[in-house]
Amino acid sequence: MLSFPTDALLASEPHPDLPGAAAFAPLIGSWDLVVTDIADDGSATDRDGEWHFSWALNGRAVIDVWISPRRSADRGDAGEWGMSVRFPDPVSGRWRSTWHGPARGWLIPFEAVVDGGAPVLTSELDGVTRRWIFSDVTPTGFRWRAEESDGGGPFRVRQRFVATRRSG
Repeated sequence: MLSFPTDALLASEPHPDLPGAAAFAPLIGSWDLVVTDIADDGSATDRDGEWHFSWALNGRAVIDVWISPRRSADRGDAGEWGMSVRFPDPVSGRWRSTWHGPARGWLIPFEAVVDGGAPVLTSELDGVTRRWIFSDVTPTGFRWRAEESDGGGPFRVRQRFVATRRSG
């Protein structure tokens, strides 16, 4: 097995010059999830997951890894493992974020702003407008939801997470 120097990727704290770090700081750490997928007919299916956030790239970015179902569930290759890399854009004043979802072949670029103290990410790709919204962020939990609008129509919730911070 190859060795990867994790300290080349991960950082213990944000860089002192990182603008907007306070919006992402409460997310740093590991979280257990209840993931609710919402079908076109409105029916909902729950499953478990995990989400891990860290400062990265010399503290100049935030990286996260999202896994569902949880690794401890040992369900083989089912589900999704994905990651996002987020960093501030000094020109626009917004954060850039890119979701990498290899199981579905997704590569989705987002821009993030802070609304009510929590990040809101938006993307327009292939005629679909997406909003990924963090809310109710506390030291022990948060909520997240994915909304989509096709062709300028109304937004509908496609997915929701309830996150609980892992202890230890």
